[in-house]
Amino acid sequence: MKSDIDIARECRKRHIEEIAGSIELSQKDIIQYGPYMAKVPLSIAERFKDTPDGKLILVSAMTPTPMGEGKTTTTIGLGQALKLIGKKTIMAIREPSLGPCFGLKGGAAGGGYSQVLPMEDINLHFTGDLHAVTIAHNLLSAVIDNHIHQKAEPELHSRRIMWKRVMDMNDRALRSTIIGLERKGINGVMREDGFEITAASEVMAILCLSKDISDLKERLGRIIVGYDSLRKPVLARDLGVHGAMAVLLKNAINPNLVQSIEGNPVFVHGGPFANIAHGCNTLIATRMGLKLADYVVTEAGFGADLGAEKFFDIKCRIGNLNPSASVLVVTKRAYDLHGIENICRHAGNIRKYNVPVIISINRFLGDTDEELNEIKNACEDNGIDAVITDYWESGGAGGTDLAEKLVKLCHADNKIKFLYDIDAPVTEKIETIAKEIYGASGLELTTAAKNEIKRIENMGYGNLPVCIAKTPASFTDNPKIPGCPSGFTIKVTNARVSAGAGFIVIYTGEIMTMPGLPKKPAAMEIDIDSNGDVTGLF
Repeated sequence: MKSDIDIARECRKRHIEEIAGSIELSQKDIIQYGPYMAKVPLSIAERFKDTPDGKLILVSAMTPTPMGEGKTTTTIGLGQALKLIGKKTIMAIREPSLGPCFGLKGGAAGGGYSQVLPMEDINLHFTGDLHAVTIAHNLLSAVIDNHIHQKAEPELHSRRIMWKRVMDMNDRALRSTIIGLERKGINGVMREDGFEITAASEVMAILCLSKDISDLKERLGRIIVGYDSLRKPVLARDLGVHGAMAVLLKNAINPNLVQSIEGNPVFVHGGPFANIAHGCNTLIATRMGLKLADYVVTEAGFGADLGAEKFFDIKCRIGNLNPSASVLVVTKRAYDLHGIENICRHAGNIRKYNVPVIISINRFLGDTDEELNEIKNACEDNGIDAVITDYWESGGAGGTDLAEKLVKLCHADNKIKFLYDIDAPVTEKIETIAKEIYGASGLELTTAAKNEIKRIENMGYGNLPVCIAKTPASFTDNPKIPGCPSGFTIKVTNARVSAGAGFIVIYTGEIMTMPGLPKKPAAMEIDIDSNGDVTGLF
């Protein structure tokens, strides 16, 4: 069996000018990063501002297993299938993070004959967007510590700093650190600090929800870096650094254009975590795709309880998007673990947003027709249309039946319906999601969570959407409870306002913003030979 990287290396790549031409962009319209990658300047959007939007399709999934169920492979494969039936299509996905690439899950560029090229570049340094986010974030960190060291105004209490540092790698040893050690204050004020992974940075969330460079700069300025002695918030703009942060992101804000194995245009742009942030590609890339194609296929991280809910309630609300349909990815291994009830709840949840849904039963090597037909029959017995797809081995041809059905769904006249009123109290918004999406009976709030939510509302941020940080492995906040449980409570442990991004992060259970490496990291299998060919990347 060929690996993803072997398949990618054997495929003929088209020059990026050819890919741009397929969506009516000329060589002068793109900024090339070699022969196969380019950035599309934001100015292109102005030319197509009067063009009607295409149809937006969301790919989500049932509750996943630790290895994932192939949402990105399905997103790419479905886009290729739509092209095969004559539809002008763009796929829009997130950029891979180096942490997971060298950790457990591997890359995030699809797989088999439904992946994006050039696979090695996209999964590694790509066009440098994640590095730009890292530097912009850490510039703010450095300015914060210098501000305290220089005793500058406004006052910033050293024990009330909310802004950690970031790096794009899994490193559990950096979750909690002490900085400013030794040399009697020459190295700065000694205080507790720590690192998060770049994908969990608020700067990444801001990049992905900004509408243009001015909006980006404004949002960066609204970041709450900490509090003074009276617990008054201190913002990034109070330190005068948000302009410089925007400068570091001036190229990163432009969407990245690449191609699928079958020559489809693909935007790969932005990469926020799906449990800490909203887990979707950039709003800019999505909106640009809707102007350049008749269909845009995008994805949201983890299962529909996290990814789809945040896509609808946060991204669609902020970006004024109206998705036409959703595809729910189901696999045999996830079905065996969680059962048909899990699938039904996820599908029912999507329908609560007035978005039609269809099941894509993603075939893995070794799955038999009998096993997959059992899942298909179970879905249809519960009133959910389902199609068996084989995007990994067959590319777009493995999903044309699904594509045909999806096109019919997309022409239904539907308008998105949000789950909660944005002006409702914060606790009410959390409880609505817990009951309506997770199936919980209610909430259990710690004292710290109650106090923080009250403080957030008193500061005037209570009318923001909520972004619940929860395990992706279960509808509950306990990753060891599979299936479709009910009657449980969701424990809210803390809350934090991401004022720049424009949402309130609600922490449940034990959620970490810096992952650790597994016992045998993927990095141990990755190598390079004397010809410069990479092996082991998947």
